[in-house]
Amino acid sequence: MSDWANVEQSTLLELLDHRLDRDPDGPFLDCCGTSYTAAQMDREANRVANALASLGVRHGSTVATMLENGPAAVVSWFAIHKLGAISVPVNTALKGPLLRHQLSDATTSVVIVQDDLAERPLELLDSLETVEHVVVVGEGGGAAVEAKGRWSLHSWEDLLGADDSRPGVLVRPADLGTIVYTGGTTGPSKGCALSHNYHLSIARQIISSWGRTPEDVVWSPLPLFHFNAISCMLTGTMISGGRAALSRRFSVSGFWPEINRTGATIASLLGSLAVLVARADDRPEAKNSGAQEANTTLRLLTGAPIPPEIDELYRERFGVTTFSNAYGTTEASLISWLPPGMPGKPGSAGIVNSEGFDVKIFDDDDHEAPRGEAGEIVCRPRMPHVMFEGYWQRPQATVEAWRNLWFHTGDIGRVDEDGYLFFVDRKADYMRRRGENISSWELEKVFHEHPDVKDVCVHAVPSEVSEDDVKVTAVLKDGSELTEEALCRWSIDRLPYYAVPRYFEFRDELPMSQVGRTTKNLLRDEGVTPATWDREAAGVTFERR
Repeated sequence: MSDWANVEQSTLLELLDHRLDRDPDGPFLDCCGTSYTAAQMDREANRVANALASLGVRHGSTVATMLENGPAAVVSWFAIHKLGAISVPVNTALKGPLLRHQLSDATTSVVIVQDDLAERPLELLDSLETVEHVVVVGEGGGAAVEAKGRWSLHSWEDLLGADDSRPGVLVRPADLGTIVYTGGTTGPSKGCALSHNYHLSIARQIISSWGRTPEDVVWSPLPLFHFNAISCMLTGTMISGGRAALSRRFSVSGFWPEINRTGATIASLLGSLAVLVARADDRPEAKNSGAQEANTTLRLLTGAPIPPEIDELYRERFGVTTFSNAYGTTEASLISWLPPGMPGKPGSAGIVNSEGFDVKIFDDDDHEAPRGEAGEIVCRPRMPHVMFEGYWQRPQATVEAWRNLWFHTGDIGRVDEDGYLFFVDRKADYMRRRGENISSWELEKVFHEHPDVKDVCVHAVPSEVSEDDVKVTAVLKDGSELTEEALCRWSIDRLPYYAVPRYFEFRDELPMSQVGRTTKNLLRDEGVTPATWDREAAGVTFERR
């Protein structure tokens, strides 16, 4: 039994108070080169919280942030929680219809946005009924936009000018802290409503799995609009002690310089990023001394999934242990893990987390499958508020996900006789690329807007760096002369960079089931065919913002 299962329910504010009592003036966070102690972060967050309160933010209000990693992203996250409000971190790559959906669905009245991204939400304001205030971080972008109508523009510096007294707001463990949007398959992306206690629960499990101590320095380039980064870098650092270092974005060439600059002992990555680092050319400083000697501090690199051959590369080339033996979703984590001292099994995602969850494998009729047979991974909690509280403003979707009182993950797995969980495949048609959930439904809706597209199916194909690549299989209207490259370039202006498909293929018709639905599983299984056009092979590039 690990320590985390015996901890009482708590809130993020109580966690911050504990850090302030224990170590107010020691190193806490390195935000892209700007250092904070816990006391400095607390005072700055109080100022922003009081300024947000003057804009009408209250307990239970939603505040959307569209920010790159940096001080404003961290300070605003703490400030929102100090008011008992709900943080809605928005992916900075979103634009157009996908961005409109999340801002509208979250019913937010305040949007805090990076200056060079401000044009994206500002151009949507006339169609967003609830937004009343836009706060621009930085000197450019929205600074030239004048307030009009029912909404007003503010600068981040204005918020930092408020007083630093602590807001007197009561927050409970069950109160919502964050809404994270996850990809849909038959409709738009849904907001996972996550409680304060869930933040703490998942962070404690990660700390236990990593063996994280107050002497560790955790470094990550993962964005704070991902729950992974929130749990590991913010919540986890308040619990474990020590410090964390947050990078603005990932760079293969910048990985080792950042590790050495920050003195990181743990690097938190995605599995696909870990593969890129492992396969990178030798570093110049390693030519004479050997790569392992050039790694001065790093002891553990985490990410999922990490293939066995990549794990071996890290051990042999850098003398670094890897950790990827865990499975979870935004809605429920960690469903499987490796507690301290538990040996892993090759290809597994650790053992079933029976401390926190009942976990079973179901067939298509929700009957439990025999041990060793594949089926859908389902779970339910053994403790209060260790899963999501439901989908934001979508009770029907919540009920469907909890069919027969079990949460259905949409993933296929199997559990062996020793209790180890093995991920097999995705049952649903959602996609995941470089750590980003992608809604096939939302992408199909965009491609249907092209005047030459008669029918379209967006689906996953396997990627050589783990997770998925995205493929469009389309039927064109009679007489169309549209090319795959032209359709790809058309989509670049309408989709976030991570969702721009790599593969395109035109067909005379799409495969249909007996009930008239596209059989995506057939297209997914076919993958890349001789008729498939490959964006990367064709050399089509674009700005990744």
